[in-house]
Amino acid sequence: MRLGTHLWRTLAQSVLLGTFCCACFVSAQAADAPPNVVFILADDLGFSDTTLFGTTKFYRTPNMERLAARGMTFSHAYASSPLCSPTRSSILTGLSPARTDITAPVCHLPVARTTATPGTSAGPNKKAILPNSATRLKTEHYTLAEMFRDNGYATAHFGKWHLGPEPYSPLEHGFDIDIPHWPGPGPAGSYVAPWKYPDLDPQTPDEHIEDRMAEEAVAFMEDHKDKPFFLNYWMFSVHAPFDAKQELIDEYKKRVDPNDPQRSPTYAAMIESMDDAVGTLIDALDRLEIADNTIIIFASDNGGNMYNAVDGSTATSNAPLRGGKATMYEGGVRGPGVVVCPGVVESGSRSEEVIQSSDFYPTLLELLSIQKQPQQSFDGISIVPALKGGKLDREAIFTYFPHSPGIPDWLPPAVSVHRGDWKLIRLFYNGDNGKHRYKLFDLKRDVAETTNLAAQYPDIVMELDAMIDEFLDDTGAVLPRPNPAFDPSKYDPSLEGKATLKGTAKKPTTKSKAKSPPADLVAGWQPMGTCRLSLEGGELVVHSTGGDPHFYTSLPKSAVVKDSSGQPLVLRFTMASDADDAGQIFWHEEGVAPSYFRDRSVHFNVAPDGQPHEYAITLTPKHPVVGIRIDPAGTAGVIRLSDIRLTTRDGQVLHSWEF
Repeated sequence: MRLGTHLWRTLAQSVLLGTFCCACFVSAQAADAPPNVVFILADDLGFSDTTLFGTTKFYRTPNMERLAARGMTFSHAYASSPLCSPTRSSILTGLSPARTDITAPVCHLPVARTTATPGTSAGPNKKAILPNSATRLKTEHYTLAEMFRDNGYATAHFGKWHLGPEPYSPLEHGFDIDIPHWPGPGPAGSYVAPWKYPDLDPQTPDEHIEDRMAEEAVAFMEDHKDKPFFLNYWMFSVHAPFDAKQELIDEYKKRVDPNDPQRSPTYAAMIESMDDAVGTLIDALDRLEIADNTIIIFASDNGGNMYNAVDGSTATSNAPLRGGKATMYEGGVRGPGVVVCPGVVESGSRSEEVIQSSDFYPTLLELLSIQKQPQQSFDGISIVPALKGGKLDREAIFTYFPHSPGIPDWLPPAVSVHRGDWKLIRLFYNGDNGKHRYKLFDLKRDVAETTNLAAQYPDIVMELDAMIDEFLDDTGAVLPRPNPAFDPSKYDPSLEGKATLKGTAKKPTTKSKAKSPPADLVAGWQPMGTCRLSLEGGELVVHSTGGDPHFYTSLPKSAVVKDSSGQPLVLRFTMASDADDAGQIFWHEEGVAPSYFRDRSVHFNVAPDGQPHEYAITLTPKHPVVGIRIDPAGTAGVIRLSDIRLTTRDGQVLHSWEF
């Protein structure tokens, strides 16, 4: 049923009038009624995007604090994947994405595929062939919503879905109501009206979609307050596109600290609207006097988006965690988690137990004293012991992500295991001679994952890797496989970027003479000015003697997009520098003389603390970009760069440099 607030409310009231005596009976038995369940899932909300952990000074989330005061806050709440659709599939099924076969956020694509398939090929510069994710959540799964419906609950879904359009929409997976019935990966067009949902018109000229979704959810609660309901509110917030109420943006502009990695007024305004929606639901539960009989779960589908450019900066920061959305580091999979369950969970309590998205289904079964289906099994476990203040009897959790998005903190296709304080990431076939490569971290001592201990603790690597093998075998995961076409010479990034500048000299004219001839290219970059380049530990290292250090690369033909004229591009990279002064990016456009440098450039602030920071610099070319020059500093020092990507504004990778 795809109905707006007033229409389906009117129909519901008509039905209730016809069954008045029954409704009165249910109301009279309200004290013994099964608890309602409200599941709130934020999109791309990072660990440090709320005020629950003392990691932000910029964002304001008072309603999240209200929610936490009513229940238990988990400091180790993990999404089942660093991207959205896989995590959503795990919530609805209690299964790992390795078992649901949805391992990538591709459920909006036209092709309908309910199972993963092995990949068939990869370029000669790739060591592994990636599998193809399923693009739809198969209806054979007995979902959380179907369980609730079969046990007498009214069910409704509000907000983002991204598990497939009809016949794989919420209406085919156990939900009676689906608003706005939208299969896309984010909000339709914008957060603030006018938007582009086919079946949902704005009620006011500047209506915010989260305000509207909260209003629809409240109307559903009002019409079902006398019978148990399952309200699945999967927010669009705070996924791109980055859009917010102008008055909030203006307010946050006044509070920006340029030295704070969280400094986007637009993103902060998006966080506040997300938090307001949480408050709207809490207020409604209190007003309807059903809060004491309602379980609330709040989680995020993956880590915070650190890589898209917003307001001249990155969207957010997940510090102290490393990385963000689409990475296998902690910042990609760890976020806020809160569970409210009156009578079971102590108000204002906290837990350091490790929980994961696939745990919520079996947990709700235990809380509601409902038996699973005879043939039903879960990869998650019930976290009720933790909700009661105890420990969980689980050895490890696993995250399967056999993909390799072109973003900063890039990793090859991977799978990870958390056991106690240890975390092992296996990088499929990325080692020498076709072997796997490993990253081992002690999260208790190194939550930022700065030190790979794999070489120091080979026995632990072997133990955890054996657990990974068992997990992959048990789930029947469709795996990456070694690429027989891999050519080590093609993997060397120094072979890229040697194309000459079209219509110009082979080397750009700059105010400083190049110190090295083209033969001295390092990973595709030509050192120029007062610096030299080297490769160390997977990083491009710039040794600056001060003055005018800079280096240049030309893009291969495959990266020059002919229709990119006039379209903003974003140069993204991770950089650690102890050299002071601002940095500058220049770009070379097709058919334009190299003297363009003085006109086509953008400055950016550099943090000279020697620590890695993510940068996203927006370029505004008028013609296709064929070359990039980076001026990282103006003083002497050492600068380390990694994960350099040239992308479109929406994140599509045009070219990347691997070191």
